[in-house]
Amino acid sequence: MNVIPTALPGVLVIEPKVFGDARGFFFESFNQQRFNEATGTDFHFVQDNHSRSAKGVLRGLHYQIQQPQGKLVRVARGSVFDVAVDLRRGSPHFGQWVGVELSEDNQRQLWVPPGFGHGFVVTSDSADFLYKTTDYYAPAHERCVAWNDTDIGIHWPDIGMAPLLSAKDAAGLPLTRAEVFG
Repeated sequence: MNVIPTALPGVLVIEPKVFGDARGFFFESFNQQRFNEATGTDFHFVQDNHSRSAKGVLRGLHYQIQQPQGKLVRVARGSVFDVAVDLRRGSPHFGQWVGVELSEDNQRQLWVPPGFGHGFVVTSDSADFLYKTTDYYAPAHERCVAWNDTDIGIHWPDIGMAPLLSAKDAAGLPLTRAEVFG
């Protein structure tokens, strides 16, 4: 696998080695030993999740204030613009974000460590989004920062429509009022 650092230390783009021919393709989507070696971490994943969303669905910016989750995310079908935001108050990168396109074509994955908020918007007709987490879902500790917080200033792609939000995501707090790490 090829590991590409982003502007936020710890957030990594992971490109698996894809073997393809006229019949299709094969790639190893996850290998614990290789992941730990490539990322320099010792995280273990405890839960796999799969969501399907229509074009324009925006999910996030989600995190858990206790039982924080690291997430290894990828798209099996379609494409999304995926975002990580540093929510560690003591970090020199607090409130900064990175965004990457994840798609069935580029097969990229994004490693979002604990302490970061995460979100994505679907840019294709629909997308199947898969992610592994380093801790279990804990609804009592789930928090949401507003996807359009001007202090963060995420440059979401133009999808030709207003984003489709859940009630929870529409009620996300501005970073200045959110409970964050540290």
